[in-house]
Amino acid sequence: MRRCRYRGQSKTHVQHVLTAIAINIERLGGLSPTEEAPPTRRPTAFQNYLDQREIPRPKSWRTLGT
Repeated sequence: MRRCRYRGQSKTHVQHVLTAIAINIERLGGLSPTEEAPPTRRPTAFQNYLDQREIPRPKSWRTLGT
């Protein structure tokens, strides 16, 4: 994985993206369908601060467009 087959930034980027996709497919293939999702993360100190003062949490920047 340390050596790239191609020369040039655009071709190298494509190779890295395709490698990442392949790794993710392998990971998904290793999970059984009956496995539960991993537990959710604990709230951060900032989120606890907002909850204690009943201040609504801002939406994630990832979900603003939906």
